[in-house]
Amino acid sequence: MSLALTDLCRYPIVQAPMAGGASRPELAAAVTEAGGLGFLAAGYKTADGMYNEVEQLRRLTGGPFGVNLFMPQPQVADPGAVEIYRHQLAGEAAWYETPLGDPDASGDDGYEAKVAILLEDPVPLVSFTFGCPTREVLAAFAAAGTSTVVTVTSPQEARNARWAGADALCVQGTEAGGHQSTHRDDPQGGLAATGLLPLLTEIRESVQLPVIAAGGLMRGSQITAVLAAGADAAQLGTAFLPCPESGAHPLHKQALTNPLFVTTALTRAFSGRPARGLVNRFVREHGPYAPAAYPQVHQLTSGLRRAAAKAGDAQGMALWAGQGHRMARELPAGELVGLLAAEMEAARAAVSVRSAQ
Repeated sequence: MSLALTDLCRYPIVQAPMAGGASRPELAAAVTEAGGLGFLAAGYKTADGMYNEVEQLRRLTGGPFGVNLFMPQPQVADPGAVEIYRHQLAGEAAWYETPLGDPDASGDDGYEAKVAILLEDPVPLVSFTFGCPTREVLAAFAAAGTSTVVTVTSPQEARNARWAGADALCVQGTEAGGHQSTHRDDPQGGLAATGLLPLLTEIRESVQLPVIAAGGLMRGSQITAVLAAGADAAQLGTAFLPCPESGAHPLHKQALTNPLFVTTALTRAFSGRPARGLVNRFVREHGPYAPAAYPQVHQLTSGLRRAAAKAGDAQGMALWAGQGHRMARELPAGELVGLLAAEMEAARAAVSVRSAQ
């Protein structure tokens, strides 16, 4: 199956699937209704929870949308390193008066059950994060009439996705907020990643598949730039976080433009996997010591994050954000899609004028 993004949305604007509650049905529906492509995030949700959100979204819009799945992760964490980190977080547990989570709890989020639901009741598009499905799974989606997108962070991951039968790629640069979608989280690999434009160029030169570009994009002019660099569409997450339809916590929305939070960093502090967020007290104090242990660290800190949010303490929350967070605009999602589209047209017109001079 060939994925024609222009058949799915009027504008080449994809709302990123942001796990943790931000990408709720109201947001996805508003983006789709405005001419973009809305996405639900099934990560951290049960199979039933995903199904209920899909049904809710279908009641809100008759337009196309996507659902994102987390790939199951191998259990490669060093138990000793996780235990040391648990001890380091003891002070946080005392401060927020909440117990640390069980790092040994099952990390299975029901991936196979979610796949079964989406094959039985197909949606237009399914994307994958943290890895690439088997050829059999991707072929089953193709047979069901569902297009598939695999998120990649390197040319080799892109080649693997093409071989497996993906219809398109989401190319994620290091500028992106939230988790880096590396297919293998190498503990020895540090937090290094590649910027979007160099990565996009490398992948376009080695893999012939439709591409959705993701990483720090906040303005229509930036969308125009990645389209000129070879992308077929642009995916934006942080830009949609402050929208009223977003399910992000109010403190998270406010922090995007709060002068207290001036920069972002890749950190393992909250989940054990590299993720970009606003640098707050928790990231400064615990980021340098957090082990490469996902989902163990995620499970360990989940109660702390909820307690910090309940206490109104943004310094203890996971404030995922891309590098362009200071350009966030608090607009209804439909208005934002329209504004981005207008900015794209203005950027194209400016290029045409300069070319004619």
